[in-house]
Amino acid sequence: MYKIFLSILFTCYTISGVFAQGDLASSKSLWYRQPAFNWMEALPVGNGRLGAMIFGVPSKERIQLNEDSLWPGGPEWEDSKGNKEDLEEIRELLKQGKKQKADSLIVERFSYKGIVRSHQTMGDLWIDFGDDRKVDNYTRSLDLQKAIVKTKYSIEGETYTEEVFASAKDDVLVIRLTTTASEGMDFRLSLSRPEDHGHPTVSVSNPSDTEISMKGMVTQYGGKVMSKAFPIKEGVKFETLLKVEIEDGEVMAENGQLALRGVKTAVIFLSGNTSFYHGDFKEENRKLIGAASALGFEKLEKHHIADYQELYGRMSLDLEGDELDSIPTDLRIDRIREGKPDLDLVNTLFQFGRYLLISSSRPGSNPANLQGIWNEHIEAPWNADYHLNVNLQMNYWPAELTNLSELHKPLFDFGDRLIVRGRKTAREQYGIKRGAVVHHATDIWAPAFMRAEQPYWGSWIHGGGWLSQHYWEHYLFTKDTEFLKTRAYPALKAFSEFYLDWLVWDERSETWVSAPETSPENTYISKNSKPAATSFGNAMGHQIIAEVFDNTLSAAKELGIEDGFTRELKAKREKLHPGVVIGNDGRILEWDEDYKEAEKGHRHMSHLFALHPGKTITPQDSIAFEAAQKTIAHRLEHGGAGTGWSRAWMININGRLLQPEKAAENIQKFMEISVADNLFDMHPPFQIDGNFGFTAGVAEMLLQSHQGFLHILPALPDAWKNGKVTGLKARGNIEVSMQWEKGEIQELILFSNELKDILVIYKDITRIILLPAGQKIRLNKELQNLPSND
Repeated sequence: MYKIFLSILFTCYTISGVFAQGDLASSKSLWYRQPAFNWMEALPVGNGRLGAMIFGVPSKERIQLNEDSLWPGGPEWEDSKGNKEDLEEIRELLKQGKKQKADSLIVERFSYKGIVRSHQTMGDLWIDFGDDRKVDNYTRSLDLQKAIVKTKYSIEGETYTEEVFASAKDDVLVIRLTTTASEGMDFRLSLSRPEDHGHPTVSVSNPSDTEISMKGMVTQYGGKVMSKAFPIKEGVKFETLLKVEIEDGEVMAENGQLALRGVKTAVIFLSGNTSFYHGDFKEENRKLIGAASALGFEKLEKHHIADYQELYGRMSLDLEGDELDSIPTDLRIDRIREGKPDLDLVNTLFQFGRYLLISSSRPGSNPANLQGIWNEHIEAPWNADYHLNVNLQMNYWPAELTNLSELHKPLFDFGDRLIVRGRKTAREQYGIKRGAVVHHATDIWAPAFMRAEQPYWGSWIHGGGWLSQHYWEHYLFTKDTEFLKTRAYPALKAFSEFYLDWLVWDERSETWVSAPETSPENTYISKNSKPAATSFGNAMGHQIIAEVFDNTLSAAKELGIEDGFTRELKAKREKLHPGVVIGNDGRILEWDEDYKEAEKGHRHMSHLFALHPGKTITPQDSIAFEAAQKTIAHRLEHGGAGTGWSRAWMININGRLLQPEKAAENIQKFMEISVADNLFDMHPPFQIDGNFGFTAGVAEMLLQSHQGFLHILPALPDAWKNGKVTGLKARGNIEVSMQWEKGEIQELILFSNELKDILVIYKDITRIILLPAGQKIRLNKELQNLPSND
């Protein structure tokens, strides 16, 4: 309905005048000549915890609001079910080949079916001018360098401007409205929130003549009571507090709204806080609004830009091709959908992924969920929760590679909470007294148990095992030994302990096997010609367990730990069932046997975990490497990578397989099919992991370090003939910058805070480079030293 309203309204506008080339025409901006007609055209801002979507509508502006802790329920809401005897019964069924019975029992005995609870919107701020105005010279933009959304237009020769940013430094959303019109502006401010399936969720009041308060409580999980075991309970309580300050004119409070008359400048400060973070969240709001008001717009903006650029400015990418910058972003997307290339928009989409991570994940916030923090729903697609069978992990693939290591911290804070509950789940659900287990889906309260209605998507046990990879990678990139000792090693050990007691000895193969297993969201055709999901071991499970064991042993070695636990780990690792088994057709088997696939073009690349994001399959293992190539080719041949995040994963895989042209093909395909006009990834619908996976994939094409050396431009497509990148990060806490022309490195710059030797490979040139502490080393295309510019 809102889209129809806007469509009718915008027919009254005329878009005329000359586009200001120096104002917006840059790959550092997204820009448009019309307002957003729907949510997937609006532009996001965020400070990690607090977010907003800006529509830029001149007549009745909508700013949709989000806060990352608005969830139903509480930390004590659920607990695990099932027991060790149930587990043993399912294992025995799998040994007997009774796959469908095992599928049925694993859900019946272990899963809480039908628990639906969703992250929810904080509501909307409306700025209502109350008239259909004839608008000229309209532009709407997101400046990626400043993290500010700006809407600008003219009416009868007078200029109107709206500027919006979400400050992490001062923890407020700030909106400034200005006009050159001598009579100023008349408009109304109001806050609202959708009902939760017919139930009111907020009350709105005016604490003062310049404020609006919207208070509420998330009382239902998506509005659906699907199980008698979980009646409706209270959820997170919240308040959204708005204060406006004006120059000229007047402001009056009226029934939960504010009416402004004759205003030339209005600055709106908005804070939203919850009981999840603060005992007295309403008092916290007043402190933040008071502090913001005392600082004023200019100082808040200065704080915001400096804080944001300290992160965003650490790296840059230039793939050239900026001749299209004078074309609005949505029209450039239309060109791409017609199959036309746009290298500069690839560059923009890469940096947009970094922008989104900075805006949705900051130290002290919750981790970015399936939609980051941007969600207009009471009941979001897939609940906008945390899926741990690729999606949450993909959100953080670019964190280390693109020099944003501290943005990884919310994931570790969340992971630590998952481990606490995962220990209880392991003990009560499976009878395993050591370690922790985390299943496929979770939410802000960090439940670790199984919740699924079907075994193929919910009975997977490796969410925690995969998550532990991020702890180890953070150490490898930062070399933070305190983090390794206090955070990474305890997490790795917790999941290793679980796996040690989970594995069962298989007399047939004389190996330790993980069972029951599923391959995320996929099924196979069993020997009785019926579809099945569970199996007695599979590729991904064993690949993840192998990496957890290897990473744990490596971490123990770094810390000088050798004890009974590490000896037990080594022994079981040596006899662990191989995760990379090649079938008769030369492809890697996904399950324990060479079953017929129910969906040959499945979106998940689960059995290639060892290639990416793992590091077991490398060019040095030519047999497994070739099998991985065949596996991917088969998936794509049968329509794989249909979703945005799946295509993004494919780009990363192409990078690891050293397939530059195939990576470029998938980049083009991703942008043709999976990118909305505001550059959000369309799963469809919106799912932010594709944006993050895309950014990580481009980085993998330019630099790889997972094999213990620096591989420079390992997958550079022919179309990327000239380019420059600064500030990429490699494992070992090494910063890498480079410039290339006609596909050849012209300059490679390496920087390390510590003295170290590093093996560097570029094409067929291999050289060990000595990196002095705190000094840049400049190399040419022969990897020979160039004079320093320092």
